Amino acid sequence: MQPAADTAGSVGAGIHPEGRAQVATVPIRPLSFRELLDAPFALLQADIRTLAGCAAVLLVAGELVVAGSIGLVSHLTDGSDTGTALAALFATLGSAWVLRLVLRGVTVATGLARAGRQPIGLRESLRRTTGRLGPLLLTQLSFTAIGIAVLGISAVLFPFTFLGGLLWFVVAYPCCLLWLAWLRARRLAAVPVLFAEGAGAGAALSRSGALVANLRARRAGLWICQRLLFTLLMAPLLGLLLFVGDISGTHRWAFLVLATGAGLLLAAFTEIVESSARVVGYLDLRCRREGADIRIPDGGSR
Repeated sequence: MQPAADTAGSVGAGIHPEGRAQVATVPIRPLSFRELLDAPFALLQADIRTLAGCAAVLLVAGELVVAGSIGLVSHLTDGSDTGTALAALFATLGSAWVLRLVLRGVTVATGLARAGRQPIGLRESLRRTTGRLGPLLLTQLSFTAIGIAVLGISAVLFPFTFLGGLLWFVVAYPCCLLWLAWLRARRLAAVPVLFAEGAGAGAALSRSGALVANLRARRAGLWICQRLLFTLLMAPLLGLLLFVGDISGTHRWAFLVLATGAGLLLAAFTEIVESSARVVGYLDLRCRREGADIRIPDGGSR
């Protein structure tokens, strides 16, 4: 179980040299909705070098795999545009899935350690991720299956919507997004439970549902707000992609490398932020449900 902690001093930083209490990076107490949106950024900033270093290595490795896959398929299909496009799509999706799996484990491990005021480095976070790789893989497969199922239903509804894509975008897609948010909300604390409490995949999913309970609508709203935030952050990235594309020209390989690299970068960034939000949300739920923020002094007076 994650131990209770006071809110004095920056999380993981120890005592301030001048002896003054500092505002906590992540307050260990019930958080407001705004704090649940803001606190993940404060948490990841505390270990930004560890997370950025891990993401950079994974991005380079992922892009090499994507480029190699595209080149191989292009060679086998004699440069077919369809084959190259499909290779780029599926190779990017596969690499992004693995990248998110590793970053999810590393981010949650470092975030929980930081919250427990025992910060760890990249090597230790990878060791802890490897130790929980089986349950982590099962939970991610569960998340992926739910996402594919909901988006698949949304795609099936597309031909039956009046005026085709317009009504699908206005009605069917938002409804499916709300449904997905409702399903995701119950499982948002599962990965922190894996690392903080050593539970298996099934037990972690059940434990997450018990912690969320009647706060499910609030967590679903938080999940939607995060998606909207990611959408806003995509605009500068797409602008940068178009700017670099204008400089490099419209050559196929230059465009493919830029597009797939941007996709992997977006997947890495969103995963780090979302996993930090999972840690913050887990701590918030522990405080609300179990009073994890209540300190019991040793040797209290009778």
